[in-house]
Amino acid sequence: MSTASLERPSHARLGFHGRAELCVVTSDVLHGNPLGDPHVRELPIYLPADHGERPLPLICVLAGFTGRGHKYVEPHPWYASVVQRYDRALAAGEVEPAILVMPDCFTRYGGSQYVDSSATGAYATHVVHELLPLVEEHFNVLPGARGVCGKSSGGFGSLHLAMHFPGVFRAAASISGDCDFELCFGHEFLAAARGLARSGQTPAEFLAGFAQHPNLDGDGHAIINVLAMAACYSPDPTSELGFRLPFDLEYVERDRKVWERWCAFDPLVACEQHTEALRALELLHLECGLADEFNLQWGLRRLVRRLKTLGVPHRHVEHPGGHRGIDDRFEVVLPTLARVLGGHL
Repeated sequence: MSTASLERPSHARLGFHGRAELCVVTSDVLHGNPLGDPHVRELPIYLPADHGERPLPLICVLAGFTGRGHKYVEPHPWYASVVQRYDRALAAGEVEPAILVMPDCFTRYGGSQYVDSSATGAYATHVVHELLPLVEEHFNVLPGARGVCGKSSGGFGSLHLAMHFPGVFRAAASISGDCDFELCFGHEFLAAARGLARSGQTPAEFLAGFAQHPNLDGDGHAIINVLAMAACYSPDPTSELGFRLPFDLEYVERDRKVWERWCAFDPLVACEQHTEALRALELLHLECGLADEFNLQWGLRRLVRRLKTLGVPHRHVEHPGGHRGIDDRFEVVLPTLARVLGGHL
């Protein structure tokens, strides 16, 4: 029997027409995780002003790599957060109401990709089988009206959870989510190998130093990105670090067996195995900027082409932006999900 729990604060965060709470979740499945990351975590939740009067849809908002759910709710003197923008639009009567839940699935490597891995922990299980039931236990959620969305790694996570947990979510949206791993990770392998070669460090030595002094300058981001993805996509309890790289560090040539394990997570491949789960969604929203620096615009076009072949209904949007500085895209995605989940198609 699960002993996971959620504690609500006695006060709300300031600056909202509705209510933003920073709850505390004690997780069973993250307890004793391989990296020693906390199993007691803060969970930001946004509640519309009338949340107690009627059941509302629930939208799970997933942060990108190196980010946590907190980033979407934190107020800033110079600009409005994602939740503040949604709150203001809701107060103006411009959007439909929904409860927003923003999980903290950060790891010491920078992120979990919202997957279950023996090298990082059971983060997919944590979100789907712990957080969602706890939120629905404590708040007035419209039965079955769950959606999931996110940007970058959060967009990948949205697709992964929608595909691997059929029936849990009625709608899913990916904003610049990882797709076509060859395009978005191929150049990262080269940069990671270059950075390690220049520093003369092994992956183990890099991670030991990074734990003391995190530095994403130069090739640092590529190195931690590749190591984190390997921990998520190619765990191996028998290896030194608990995972294997999909290439060797001397020649940067692919280890085909390990690379195949990565590709099984790639939405471009995974959609073939999880077609029915995708078809069952009431809304599948996919978008990317035409100036995306990680080449995700091309990966998404390839995914869309494949979804058309598979007969999966979807919405495909392209915009002029890049990969960074596009939180305004949530101003489109969140209202769209809330409208669908609330029954206003």
